[in-house]
Amino acid sequence: MDDYYVSNRVITADYTTFSTSIDSRLNMSSVAAQTNISTDQSALLALKSHITIDAQNILTTNWSTSNSDICNWVGVTCSVHHLRVTALNLSYMGLTGTIPPHLGNLSFLVALEFRNNSFGGTLPTELSHLRRLKFISFGFNEFKGTIPSWFGSLSKLQTLDLYGNQFSGSIPNAIFNLSALQVLNLRNNELSGTYSQTSCQTIYLEIFVIHYFTFVLTPCYLSASTIPREVEKLTMLQEILLGYNNFEGSIAREIGNLTMLKRIFLDFNMFEGTTHSTLSFLCIIRLMLDVPHFYVYHIVTRS
Repeated sequence: MDDYYVSNRVITADYTTFSTSIDSRLNMSSVAAQTNISTDQSALLALKSHITIDAQNILTTNWSTSNSDICNWVGVTCSVHHLRVTALNLSYMGLTGTIPPHLGNLSFLVALEFRNNSFGGTLPTELSHLRRLKFISFGFNEFKGTIPSWFGSLSKLQTLDLYGNQFSGSIPNAIFNLSALQVLNLRNNELSGTYSQTSCQTIYLEIFVIHYFTFVLTPCYLSASTIPREVEKLTMLQEILLGYNNFEGSIAREIGNLTMLKRIFLDFNMFEGTTHSTLSFLCIIRLMLDVPHFYVYHIVTRS
């Protein structure tokens, strides 16, 4: 009986120790989770403080310390497991302001969308810390300065949309090394500089490897280049938007091999000659060329 009692007491002691250990780990995990949530909340509140105009009073009324659950804040999406902010979408909210460096603390962020607002200034370097980012949409804002080269450090980036801002200067070569990139939209900025045909081929080959569905790179004033024949390798391409450049000569007949194409925008270039008959086999929904330098023949549009 005594032996059993001693053995039972040992088992009880071990269980108590095990239970205490679990409770301790849970408490530590809870504290860590609260710390992470607090970090994300601080980053979002810093962003709110940099908003000078909230035309629809969305952030003013919803992003508040009285509502401590940031995962229920408008525009915020959190992961179920970590309860960290994974997506921030403030598009079409009529916001005016700048992006603070604190936003670089949202370390679990995968998608960042500020489309159709009036955000301005330059993009803070701290955003380069967001190594999980796959989707960036800053289109139709008022960002200025050069396009940051640190975009090239976001190795998981699949979409980079900077359409309709005031970015100037040249396109950093680092962007051309983003092997996961699927959509690059730089239209309607103030970009300048010249790019060799080799650079263009590099871009096209990257697109081919990852099967781009959309390739937009206008206006970047690509100088004295023709569209490389490697374009025929982009078998999944649905759109070619290369307007507002300085491409010259004839259009590569290899484009006629891209059977998935639906839209071709080659306006405001210096192409000359006639279109190849191979284009007549494409189900083109929209073809835009500049006039009067180009004469269109053999174009058949089908839905």
